[in-house]
Amino acid sequence: MRGAVLYSPGDVRVEDRQEPAIVERTDAVIRLSATCICGSDLWPYRGVEKLDGPAVMGHEYVGVVEEVGGEVTTVEPGQFVVGSFVAADGTCEICRSGYPSSCVNRVFMNEVGTQSERARIPLADGTLVATPGLPGPELVPSLLAASDVLGTGWFGAWAAQAGPGKTVAVVGDGAVGLMAVLAARRLGAERIIAMSRHSVVEAVGTQESMRQAIGSARPGGHVGFVGVNHDVALSGDELFFAQVSLLGGPAPVRRFLPELIELIWERRIDPGKVFDLMLPLEQAAEGYQAMDERRAIKVLLQP
Repeated sequence: MRGAVLYSPGDVRVEDRQEPAIVERTDAVIRLSATCICGSDLWPYRGVEKLDGPAVMGHEYVGVVEEVGGEVTTVEPGQFVVGSFVAADGTCEICRSGYPSSCVNRVFMNEVGTQSERARIPLADGTLVATPGLPGPELVPSLLAASDVLGTGWFGAWAAQAGPGKTVAVVGDGAVGLMAVLAARRLGAERIIAMSRHSVVEAVGTQESMRQAIGSARPGGHVGFVGVNHDVALSGDELFFAQVSLLGGPAPVRRFLPELIELIWERRIDPGKVFDLMLPLEQAAEGYQAMDERRAIKVLLQP
């Protein structure tokens, strides 16, 4: 099969990769209908995260189940599924408490590399959610957004306790920030302030953006931080006197997927609009360049 591999900063190639197969009885194999490039993929692409040899790329995915292991019970071949960017067993104490992205057996899907034609999904029962039927092509981008960027923005807004009568500030206007705006509105926020690329839902992951988010919250306020952290260091005094509540980390997307899929299926939200460039998988390198140069917010790749 074909898949994207990062060899060095700026060097993404689509090449032949090994066909996925069932390894564990809890696995599923899917044929991808769509995948995409995440802002976090740009960190190694730009050389900020160091590579230890060529790396398969991608962690967002939707597609049709082709094969399941003997212990998989919640999905079956022929179903269209959406999966979280973190595979989880769904049964450990942490999963049951609502944080499957910190599952004791978690697998980050970038280790699998879903910018590809097919993929092995570990822990399928705790990771994949089937849609009510096969979606039309107009719904696929929105369902793909639910795999990470929508779920992450939703978690950020939820962690910031967005709700009726609240004012919510979103730091960062990339794909996650835009989805946090959508989520905050859907959760009933009365006023939403989107802070643009000058550098509260912190959706960037830098020192400047984190401090801006904390500084934007009033005493007693809440900060949901979902930007992938890169060398963020906060002083104890700053946190102590801010008197704000912090909640964030890898978004527990699987927790929100059933609700998000229902909203998308019923056409009550349309997060697929976040994709402003669609390319064939074979042109993944062009997609990375477009996002790196900020000519695109988020790129959808069609296998």
